[in-house]
Amino acid sequence: MQFNEPAGTNLFDSATVVGKKQTRIDGPLKVSGQAPYAYERHDVTEGKQLVGYPVGSTIAHGRITAMRTEAALAAPGVIDIVSTLDHPDMPKPDMNVAPLFGGDEIWHYHQAIAVVVAETFEQARAAAALIEVDYDVTEGSFDLEAAWAEQQGDYSDPDNRTGDFEGAFAEAEVTLDREYRTAAHSHAMMEPHASIAEWRDGKLNVWTSNQMIAWNKASLATTLEIDEDDVRVDSPYIGGGFGAKLFLRADAVMAALAARKVGQPVKVTLPRPMVMNNTTHRAMTIQRIRIGTTRDGRITAISHEAISNTLPGGTGENATAQTRQFYAGDNRLIVTHLAEMHLPEANAMRAPGEAAGLMGLEIAMDEMAAELGMDPVEFRAINDTQVDPENPDTPFSERHFVEALRTGADAFGWADRNTAPGATRDGDWLIGHGVAGAYRGGPVMASGARLRLQPSGMLIVETDMTDIGTGSYTILAQTAAETMGLPLDSVEVRLGDSDFPVSAGSGGQWGAASSTAGVYAACFALREEIASRMGVNDVETLTFANGGVTTGDKQTTLAELATDGEIVVEDSIAFGDFRDEQVVSTFGAHFVELGVHALTGEIRLRRMLAACDSGRILNPITARSQVIGGMVMGVGAAMMEDAAVDHARGYFPAHDLAGYEVPVHADIPEQEVIFLDTLDAVSSPLKAKGVGELGLCGVAAAIANAVHNATGVRIRDYPVTLDRYLDQLPAV
Repeated sequence: MQFNEPAGTNLFDSATVVGKKQTRIDGPLKVSGQAPYAYERHDVTEGKQLVGYPVGSTIAHGRITAMRTEAALAAPGVIDIVSTLDHPDMPKPDMNVAPLFGGDEIWHYHQAIAVVVAETFEQARAAAALIEVDYDVTEGSFDLEAAWAEQQGDYSDPDNRTGDFEGAFAEAEVTLDREYRTAAHSHAMMEPHASIAEWRDGKLNVWTSNQMIAWNKASLATTLEIDEDDVRVDSPYIGGGFGAKLFLRADAVMAALAARKVGQPVKVTLPRPMVMNNTTHRAMTIQRIRIGTTRDGRITAISHEAISNTLPGGTGENATAQTRQFYAGDNRLIVTHLAEMHLPEANAMRAPGEAAGLMGLEIAMDEMAAELGMDPVEFRAINDTQVDPENPDTPFSERHFVEALRTGADAFGWADRNTAPGATRDGDWLIGHGVAGAYRGGPVMASGARLRLQPSGMLIVETDMTDIGTGSYTILAQTAAETMGLPLDSVEVRLGDSDFPVSAGSGGQWGAASSTAGVYAACFALREEIASRMGVNDVETLTFANGGVTTGDKQTTLAELATDGEIVVEDSIAFGDFRDEQVVSTFGAHFVELGVHALTGEIRLRRMLAACDSGRILNPITARSQVIGGMVMGVGAAMMEDAAVDHARGYFPAHDLAGYEVPVHADIPEQEVIFLDTLDAVSSPLKAKGVGELGLCGVAAAIANAVHNATGVRIRDYPVTLDRYLDQLPAV
């Protein structure tokens, strides 16, 4: 199916299943332990599963000169060892920045250099500690501040300019020039990276935890130098994935190499320190933001310059991403620098770019509002734009940012907030209120599905789309049920298998809008097949409802149509270039109330509210879960998460969930989510856009702004921890 023009009125506009509250259909399996995750697939292999334990480099940059494995090989239960030195020429997939395995060169700390295969996990782990490695160490680069001092002010790329920023900023009636710093972040998902690998008749089967099945399959084929048709990847349940599982990681490669060497299935999971240092992280950033306005608050000049860390060949964290399109302003300067550093790979983490960029931009917007003496909500509202500010001939498909601001403000009681920093107290607590805008693009990807209509009337949906805890099973079942006129319990969804048609996968806020459109396309193919079997020329004359189909005086059930055997159809959605003629994005506003203890400086959140403009909401329950989950991540980014760098050794020493702090239940107060009743006909046939990353965007800045409102202390370096403000609190 081609999606070549905006969606008109269709069946989803009068839906009875899509858009309605539905608890997750995979929920009972998960809470009862019947949803198997990658490391728990005990029954999928033909042979006994051996256990591999990985060994990571203890240097950040250099080469391995020797590896002594004799003691480990002699240890109890050890079957074999696979060394990186045994595989010097393994290709690196295009989507990976750092090599996953193979060769003697070390790119970063905890790069995988060996895997010990044993009968049990404990035996493999004990033996791994016996391997001795010699290195030729090369001095690495780990200092972002030094790179910033060197690169700041380099504006040589003319593509980053619109109008005359310097001239407009110099002439602006009110100006702001500030720097902001964000820390590196770890994904810290509950389920670590894990894979089971088995070779059967020369073909590789991998049961893994991965967000993008087709990407993973292709990357495995590239790395192992085998035909892609000889690889099968299966990942039906994923215990969290915020971007680190978008790409092939070392666990799958080591499991595959080990299984091939020992001739038995091998399972490998990365221990938590290797999740932190071997996989990927959100890069740290330094951002300089300059804003010039008229006295009445209209932006005339805006510049956002940022730097982030990356391995050579990487892209880092594009903290300026949202600034190019979020707020109006004719004169613009947007500059992104990269600091090549020998840290573990920096790559996509939930809302890559916008999450870190809005941590800076939305404080700057608050600071500018204060300079102007304006309400922060009103300052944002008057700088709204309905066109791309860099390309005014390009409109937004749908943009309801101001509505999100005003709806959220009304529901939050913004008019009754504390308006003077440090002026409102509740006993020993200084009370503060903060707001921030949210912006995230609305991308889509071609997506397909296969449908199997059973003689029982059950409809099976097969697609390699994944569910990372987001509710994919449920919204795909709702889409199929709506389109085919079936009750929800007559739809079975099967996900995450590379033998199924390729779908978008989970990531980038493209999964829901894309994969549901792919199922919709397959459902229309099934409707056309049913029309043909009924001898009907025009499928539009058919009515699908209550498990049956009617046209004129003809009526039958879907089960009766499949009496002679299952009916199988397959189709995909392809998105036309017309989408590029408009900007498809999502918008929101976050509001926070918190208290700062006047004596200790302790911060306690009191309530949070998000108002979201994200097109049709496919399932209010799962969508709300996505938003409040994003809000929780924003709390972590604002108040505690800091993957600080050991400059001497070039790694993240906070490499477990004790040293790397994340929010817990006690940190999270009342959370409210409001979805605007909006549709985006340009986005997809369902007029839906993603929402999972929007829930994170802007939250951290809203918290930082609320801390300033409570105390009068402006903190521009994250996280907002006691060491950054305790000595500046108002005198007691």
